[in-house]
Amino acid sequence: MTAFPADLLSREGVQIRQMYANVFLLSSPQGRVVVDTGALTYAPAFGRLLRQFRPDAVLVTHAHVDHAGGAFVAARWGLPVLAHPLEHPHLTGERHELPYPAGMPRVGAVISRLHPKVPARALRSVEAGEDLWGWQVIHLPGHSHGQIGLLRNGVLIAADAVLSAPDGRGGMRAALPHAPYNADHAQAIHTLRQIAELDLRVIVPGHGGPLTPGQVRERAARDI
Repeated sequence: MTAFPADLLSREGVQIRQMYANVFLLSSPQGRVVVDTGALTYAPAFGRLLRQFRPDAVLVTHAHVDHAGGAFVAARWGLPVLAHPLEHPHLTGERHELPYPAGMPRVGAVISRLHPKVPARALRSVEAGEDLWGWQVIHLPGHSHGQIGLLRNGVLIAADAVLSAPDGRGGMRAALPHAPYNADHAQAIHTLRQIAELDLRVIVPGHGGPLTPGQVRERAARDI
């Protein structure tokens, strides 16, 4: 059982689509934005989503290929692609560090190079504290150095700063990506603890279903 109303996300204008990673469709009086683009294999479906939803922009929380695999589609549509400036070199193909497969950086670099990239002219930088269509940009470093999320009315879109995983008892729990998948695992733990201190109603991770603040605080209390 969750401690937030089932319709909370819809009342805040949040829709979720699973394209390996979660893709978010955000509607507000200020406009529409799609958050993350899913994996490359979902690029045709992502294109259809853009055609149906007609957003003002696409925001990429971080440049890992499961979240940014369809960003090139948005650029081809002429949409601005928003991301933290630390993620830009990975989106354009200037850099190719990818933390998976774990412990195999050369394979990760090959995977990165095989993915279509976003032209620099399509990118727009966003920083912590900015207001985007009624949502506040939050810097959530650790999993990647430039990872960001969005916050509005106690709803946090948290990217991979936290994950939703089975708890072994038929329910779900908050989890962190394993250390090899984080650019800075100590920073990822610190970011999770910062999230746990926020006044939130629901946390929506980059993978899995929504989490309660209590679930996130429970995970944040652990040392590793």
